[in-house]
Amino acid sequence: MRPVEKTGTAPEESAYWFVFHRDRMLLNEAAQGLAMIPTAASAEELGVYPHTTLCIGQYNDKPCFAADVSMGIPPSRSMRFSELRPLIGMLPDQLFCRAGTAFQLIHWERTWRFCPRCAAPLYPKPGERAKTCHACSFTGYPPISPAVIVAVVRDGKLLLAHSSRFRAGLYSVLAGFVEAGETLEECVRREIREEVNIEVADIRYFGSMSWPFPHSLMVGFTARHAAGEIAADQAEIDDAGWFTADALPELLPVKGTLSRQLIDWFVSGEADGRAE
Repeated sequence: MRPVEKTGTAPEESAYWFVFHRDRMLLNEAAQGLAMIPTAASAEELGVYPHTTLCIGQYNDKPCFAADVSMGIPPSRSMRFSELRPLIGMLPDQLFCRAGTAFQLIHWERTWRFCPRCAAPLYPKPGERAKTCHACSFTGYPPISPAVIVAVVRDGKLLLAHSSRFRAGLYSVLAGFVEAGETLEECVRREIREEVNIEVADIRYFGSMSWPFPHSLMVGFTARHAAGEIAADQAEIDDAGWFTADALPELLPVKGTLSRQLIDWFVSGEADGRAE
């Protein structure tokens, strides 16, 4: 575990402030890109008064702080609170990663207050991003939930599906959480078999992305259809099909997401070498 940066309730210089009220983050509405994240020497300068403040490192040589506030009233007309999802692609990638880190750690602070072993209060562990129980010596770290997301190709076509959780018309590649005892590759095979009743082969690592909703790690793969015909499970997936690059659904995941990166990989032609 990497040592935690020196913490404090306020820096001595201007810092980036990732301030959360529930699941919404404070933004400078009058700015664009990098400047959307408020900067100040203290949260109080922004007109907010956090009950939790965490140092989460640096960005562009400035300290970064995550803060949790009880009241969601914007401190000025130029400020507003926004959910994180709409900010994908609006913030620079590395800055969005910092925002995601801030949200995950704030969520951890809110939900990990008592020891899961003996129910005594948890306290910060010096020198680590961890919490410890003084009663039974349990130590816990911020949770990470791994999930796979997969682009499956067949004869120059890409498997896309509409989940019952999606808005109408939105299609994406398949994804699912890794279960206890599973390898990532086993999860790929199981999720695709369960959701659309086909078998896959030639599973290859594509990339990964932190997905802070609230604490997932998305691990992307590509795979080739091996057997079976699509039969959506009608529980998580209500429609699925094979799509060519020039006839994709009108609504796709937004730019910047790993799901969209996988779709763009297919559209770019890099999947052409995967013959049956």
